[in-house]
Amino acid sequence: MRPDTPAENVDHTAEAARLERTAGLYPEDAEALLLRAAAHLELSGDRPAATTLYDRLLSDLASLDDPHLVRALKASNLWEYDHEAEARAIIDGIRTSAPRDPAPWVIVAEALESHDELEAAEETFTEAARLLLTDTSEPPYATHPLLYGRHRVRRMLGLDHDDWDTLADTLHPSPVSLDELHDPKRVWSLGSDNPAELEAEISRLRAELGAYREALSRPFPVAVLHWPAGELTELVGAYPSLDAEYPSHSEHLTTIESSLRELSTSGTPNLGIVTGTVPSYEAFAASEGSSPADVTLLPQYATTLAARGRAVVWPPQRGAGCWCGSARDYGGCHGAE
Repeated sequence: MRPDTPAENVDHTAEAARLERTAGLYPEDAEALLLRAAAHLELSGDRPAATTLYDRLLSDLASLDDPHLVRALKASNLWEYDHEAEARAIIDGIRTSAPRDPAPWVIVAEALESHDELEAAEETFTEAARLLLTDTSEPPYATHPLLYGRHRVRRMLGLDHDDWDTLADTLHPSPVSLDELHDPKRVWSLGSDNPAELEAEISRLRAELGAYREALSRPFPVAVLHWPAGELTELVGAYPSLDAEYPSHSEHLTTIESSLRELSTSGTPNLGIVTGTVPSYEAFAASEGSSPADVTLLPQYATTLAARGRAVVWPPQRGAGCWCGSARDYGGCHGAE
């Protein structure tokens, strides 16, 4: 169950509790599962409980993939229930530490924006853009929200377009342009007595909502299993009977890409890739009462990883790195014709 599911369709408190239990069963996925649980608690209105989960994660920094993200989410949550001073201190710390991931920047900038601190939000978005976008001609997909948020805040401030605003316009996929989407006058039209203005605004909102739901509410993906080179060597060395399934690592990678392309051509939607590890696979085999050498376990393992939120969407978005883990963009690696 996604945290963005409407409250009338889900018991957010119960869903948070379920995710916490699942995190206990799969400690290697605890970070992602507990962050989702915290999101449900925020939606339920129990923001102190959400902060407790964030603090639980931050108590073991060495185990976190992205501590800056957890801190940013904690700051945003704290500010929503009158812990402004602590939230500001965390935001200042994140800006000083200058993380290389765009997500913490977006979260803290939007927290400032939501409390009408537009100048500070614009400064934060711009700091992140200078840090993350100066060495690339094709902005990675993960940086797009950074550009969109910066465009929005600058539009609200009445600032002239600059090169990054123009780039945001180019990247934005919705039929509703960013200039129209971020026009402050749209807010005023919601209070209009003119039926034509209201109907036009409703149409725009429907278009935006449709694109948003399409991006966020995808059904369960068909996931293909990927083994990094070191893991595959260990796997085949420990279970030689799998050698027929995986003759070589390069052939394994080629098979993944060709299989996904065939599925896509046949009309199968929402494809994904999950990355396996030998310890995780062995634990899965034990839980199934079977041997890791059983080749029929491999697709079941992939499905289980996807159900635990480990799937990444295929094909990667424009400018994103290749799924194989190389240092190249997907378009210049396995995405090449």
